[in-house]
Amino acid sequence: MRHQPVKTRSPAATAAPVSEISGLTRAFLSGEQRSLDVTEACLKRVLDPAGEGKRTFTKVWADDARAAAAALDVLMRVGYASSPVSGIPISIKDMLDVKGETTLAGSNALDDAPPAAEDSPVVRRLKAAGAVLVGRTNMAQFAFSIVGLNPHFGTPGNPWDRSRIPGGSSSGAAVSVADGMAVAAIGSDTVGSIRAPAALCGVVGFKPTQSSVPREGAIPLSITLDAIGPLARTVEDCAAVYGVIAGEPQQTPPSVALGGLRFAVP
Repeated sequence: MRHQPVKTRSPAATAAPVSEISGLTRAFLSGEQRSLDVTEACLKRVLDPAGEGKRTFTKVWADDARAAAAALDVLMRVGYASSPVSGIPISIKDMLDVKGETTLAGSNALDDAPPAAEDSPVVRRLKAAGAVLVGRTNMAQFAFSIVGLNPHFGTPGNPWDRSRIPGGSSSGAAVSVADGMAVAAIGSDTVGSIRAPAALCGVVGFKPTQSSVPREGAIPLSITLDAIGPLARTVEDCAAVYGVIAGEPQQTPPSVALGGLRFAVP
């Protein structure tokens, strides 16, 4: 499916100015790199008038992100990191409540709804963990599409071919990671809304067990199938973000020798 003329086939994901979360955390604590610099690099891509930021994000928290990153740099300079995602730029799908803002869920039908009285638990946990929230990402209206089209805010172009769909409904989430606008993203998945855009955009997406991440403060599609989960560059990065939003202790599973093992035999 095509929705706009071809602009480029150069995959922006291969040139994004970010690295894996664990590497960034070590660099922040050692002083080799600053959260503010990584955040500025992400915001530069978001705000680039020639880029996909205007279709990928419905709202950008540039000033708040810079302030948070600068404050976290001070703490990490003296060895304080509240979690593995401390100082990491992360985007939020526009179906999760943020205090003082109206949650649109990719539609203009809710633009007269009252602002959220408080942050959703997922947003609250990310803030407490020291994540740098860069903005709300675009999505298919009310999460009801696997292709990711949006007639109100535009459709983000696939990073590998801007003429092609990004997948949905967490379209902006996947593009934000693949294009280096965020190191990780929070999306939601009912019947593929994290996994489909992750696959189409060349990133990793994880739909966790439904009850493991709180769904309060999120506009629902199906109360029996909805789940909130992370998108990132690697499985390890998804695990780090998932641990925070699920409120689970961070653990690295032991390595297992794979020689001689069979996953399946047809």
